[in-house]
Amino acid sequence: MKIDIFNHIFPQNYFDEYIAGPKALPDIGKRVRNMPTIVNLDARFKVMDEFGDYCQVISLPAPAIEAFGGPNETPAIARFANDGMAELCRKHPKRFPTFIASLAMNNPEEATKEAIRAVTELGAGGVQIFTNVTGEPLDEPKYQPFFDEMAKRDIGIWMHPARGANFPDYVTEKKSKYEIWWTLGWPYETSAAMARMVFSGLLDRNPGIRILTHHLGGMIPYFEGRVGHGWDQLGTRTSDQDYVSLLKSMKKRPVDYFHMFYADTALFGADGATRCGIEFFGFDKVLFASDVPFEPSPGLYIRETIRIIDGLDITNVQREQIYRGNALKFLKPAKVLQGV
Repeated sequence: MKIDIFNHIFPQNYFDEYIAGPKALPDIGKRVRNMPTIVNLDARFKVMDEFGDYCQVISLPAPAIEAFGGPNETPAIARFANDGMAELCRKHPKRFPTFIASLAMNNPEEATKEAIRAVTELGAGGVQIFTNVTGEPLDEPKYQPFFDEMAKRDIGIWMHPARGANFPDYVTEKKSKYEIWWTLGWPYETSAAMARMVFSGLLDRNPGIRILTHHLGGMIPYFEGRVGHGWDQLGTRTSDQDYVSLLKSMKKRPVDYFHMFYADTALFGADGATRCGIEFFGFDKVLFASDVPFEPSPGLYIRETIRIIDGLDITNVQREQIYRGNALKFLKPAKVLQGV
C-alpha cells in the first residue's frame, strides 16, 4: 500500500461556497478553480486506479482558511471545511482513509479547539497550517499555546507554504512578477518558517513535536552548508542584535534542529532534489507525497514520484518506510488507519 500523505481536494460544498462562488480569490484561487480532479471524484478515482494499492490522506489546498475573513468569521469556515472532509472519508474510506484538518490560525484559541475536535471527533490524522498567518510569522507568542497543545497531544502538523503575488521580489516594486512568488517564493517561505521555529526555541520547548514540511523541506537540504557551518557563525554578520548569545544558549547546532523536521517527496518529478532531501532528513523522516492534483496532466506527479522512489539505490525496507511505514507512524492519532 502506498499512502500519499500530502495531496489536495475540496469538498463540493466548500468549493461552491468559497472557491467558485462570490468569495473567490485571484491568483492561487484561479489556479485551484481550474483543476478538474480537485473536486470531481469520478475524475480523481480514475487517476487513482492507475496506481493499484494506493490511497490518499486528503487536505485542503491553498488559500488558507484565514484568507476568507477575520478571526470572528474563520473558525466557522474551518469547521465547515473539516466536516466536509470527514464526510468524504466516511463515504470513501478505501480511497481516503483520513484527512488533515484545516484551521483558522488568525484565531489561535479557536484553531486549537478545532484541531482537537477534528482529531478526536472527526477522525482527522493531523492538522494543516501555513507558513505564515496572513503575513504574520508563526513564532509570534500568541501561537505558542497552539504548538504546545499539538505537541502535548502528539498531533502531527502538516506545514504548507503560503505567499502571493502581493509579496514583491524587490523593494522597489509592488508585486512579484512571472510567478516568482510561487516557484521560488514557496520554498523560501517553508525554509524561513522552519528557521523561525528553530531560533525561537520551539523545538527545545517541544522536542517531540512532529512537523511535516511540504516539498522536502523547501530550500533547507540544498543549502545544508549555509544552514550548517554558515549558521554556526550566527551573529558575526549582525551589529544590532546579540545573536552570538542566542547561538550559545541553544542546546545543539542549528542544523541539527532542522533534522528534527519531517518532509514529503512532492517535488514534481525532480530526481536529484529527491535524493538530496532524503539524504538530509533520513529514511525515517521522509514520507511519500505527490501534491496531486497540481500537475500538467492527470497522474503525472504520482507516476514520476513513484518512478524516482522505485529507482533509488535503497533497500526494500527503506522504500517501504517512505511509501507507508513513516505515514502510519506520523498518523498515529488516526485509528481508522489501523487497517491500511
